[in-house]
Amino acid sequence: MTDLYYPLRSLREGHWFKLICGASFQHLPAIRTLVMAYTLAGVDCIDIAADPAVISTAKIALDLATSLAKADGGKRSYTHAVPWLMVSLNDGEDPHFRKAEFNAATCPSGCARPCEQICPAQAIVFEAPAEVARGSGLATMLRTDARESLAVIDDRASGVLSDRCYGCGRCLPICPVQQIVTHSYQSTPAAMVPFIMQAGIDAIEIHTQIGHIDEFCRLWAAIEPWLDKLKLIAISCPDGDGLLDYLRALYESISPLPCALMWQLDGRPMSGDIGIGTTRAAVKLGQKVLTSGLPGYIQLAGGTNHHTVPKLKALNLLHPRLQNAATTAPSVAEPLLKSDQALDASQAVQGYAHDQATAYVAGVAYGSYARTLLMPILNQLDAIRLEMAEPEARAVASGSARSPLAIVNPAFSTAFSTTERSQPLGLEDAPDLLWQAVGLARSLVSQLKAFNTEHPMRLDL
Repeated sequence: MTDLYYPLRSLREGHWFKLICGASFQHLPAIRTLVMAYTLAGVDCIDIAADPAVISTAKIALDLATSLAKADGGKRSYTHAVPWLMVSLNDGEDPHFRKAEFNAATCPSGCARPCEQICPAQAIVFEAPAEVARGSGLATMLRTDARESLAVIDDRASGVLSDRCYGCGRCLPICPVQQIVTHSYQSTPAAMVPFIMQAGIDAIEIHTQIGHIDEFCRLWAAIEPWLDKLKLIAISCPDGDGLLDYLRALYESISPLPCALMWQLDGRPMSGDIGIGTTRAAVKLGQKVLTSGLPGYIQLAGGTNHHTVPKLKALNLLHPRLQNAATTAPSVAEPLLKSDQALDASQAVQGYAHDQATAYVAGVAYGSYARTLLMPILNQLDAIRLEMAEPEARAVASGSARSPLAIVNPAFSTAFSTTERSQPLGLEDAPDLLWQAVGLARSLVSQLKAFNTEHPMRLDL
């Protein structure tokens, strides 16, 4: 049967891998592709925005990836179990929970548009086809605080595609006339927490900052009644003066916990795709918290990329089994965890000692770098969708078909309507692109899970 607690095993054994789609990233087609590819590549957890359309899209993608993994029989997929689905919530203003916006009509006529070039999400456009604008904002329309930053003139769109913007802020200092601003948002805990729990979420990540203890406790009060439904609580906090004292205060305020606890150490937020040097801040922060003896699992984020795991190995910060190439793959006679040690909920909590400190980094989360790695695939799928847009729009307008990219209903229906089409819409409709995407994703996942290739532990999904 499926080992529902395989991700917890990954934490204990130091090979936890989390995909960060982004707390503000709401581009549904990209989320669908990322979730499918990285699930098939063997990730443990997928972190998404607390948005109804995003949650539904991710769950559909997980179902599709699970079916594909079962049909593939382990030939090209590395899925051990369905990854846990995590949503991020914030206790106050946070760069992960914001969108850029500006009025493109006021841009200087001769501007070189450096904002468009620097945006890693391709969220800033000038005179793009209006079909792009029609697809933008698909998820954000469901939020009451959604704002649009697009101007459409003569069927051409300019501005920020809000669903693609995830708040990295790289466009802010580079604008020659400094007219790009950000709009921050914060969910209402009393309304949002019950909603996401009823949607079937496995884990919650709380984004906080030093000095936010009162704000954190208000958010925690909304989460606490649902703890018995969660498999993991993660707390994300950037470095700063008084960090360790603040994290200890948070730990005291939430203990004891009925589920595992993980500290996400956000070194240099949303920067992993810039260059290999961005990982230094995350690794340094990991060293700092590990030496403090703080109870819970340690996971790096913020600036993580393909250089992170080699850096951790060089500093002996990984689990001893993963330190050397010779010990990366466990022997068949001595697996990381014997097959008869599958855990139920109570055993998972007792066996994984969330109230004890660990001496190694338990895992790594990848956001901007993981998305950039698959950007060639995302761009190809976008091009196909744009080619289809006009005939599909005519079919929808005539009532002969429903758009496969229509927003799903509030009951979280499990499938999009199908239409007869000559071009693929989803990653699963383009097998060559699908397995290319899995291969690209696997090139990153395998840095922590290389042993899965030689000694796969296939589960009945």
